[in-house]
Amino acid sequence: MPDYVFDLGARPALPVLGTDKLFAVRRIYCVGRNYLDHIKEMGNDDRDPPFFFQKPTDAIVPMGGKIPYPPLTKNFHHEVEYVLAIGREGFEVAPDAASGCVYGVAVGIDLTRRDLQFEARDAKRPWEIGKAFDHAAPCSPLKPLSGGPVPAKGTIELAVNGATKQKSDIELMIWNAVEVVSQLSRGYRLMPGDLIFTGTPAGVGPLVRGDKVDASLEGVGSVSIEIV
Repeated sequence: MPDYVFDLGARPALPVLGTDKLFAVRRIYCVGRNYLDHIKEMGNDDRDPPFFFQKPTDAIVPMGGKIPYPPLTKNFHHEVEYVLAIGREGFEVAPDAASGCVYGVAVGIDLTRRDLQFEARDAKRPWEIGKAFDHAAPCSPLKPLSGGPVPAKGTIELAVNGATKQKSDIELMIWNAVEVVSQLSRGYRLMPGDLIFTGTPAGVGPLVRGDKVDASLEGVGSVSIEIV
């Protein structure tokens, strides 16, 4: 075994429903601007294609729980998202073959320091400070597909303190799940352990300490967090 200078502990991982196994997370990719209503609420042009960015793997918060309010921000937002878990290597994958790369699905929350994101965007700098921070990716357990189809319909929603803030259907994504996998594989070699957060519908908004957040995707699962 290698003798590392530092022991970094266990790899970030998600539980898999119906098993005692864990899905080790290799990378977290995220899709920007993948629902028309969210594009409009953010003041962007609906003709702009979605694009990809990343979060660090240790931003994963398996099954949710208590999330510390992050530093530096005064405008901390929720974004509920359909999550795809990659289980097979793929590069330049055709859309009609992309479903074979998907091991399972989940629902996650892309937590965002919106003010820092906008400052970076306006200065034409990378978004990392607004998107890639500690505890920024709570996620439900994975539902394995076991050879079944990748879900293309289902209500996705998020509530804050019991009040619904986001509600849509994943069939309204501009790029559907298999198209996302195919497009992402043109720029990166997808590998087992990759997660893809596929974008958020309209209704994003601020969170404060004490807020309780419940996110769900019909037929897939749910995740709850509390901001502390």
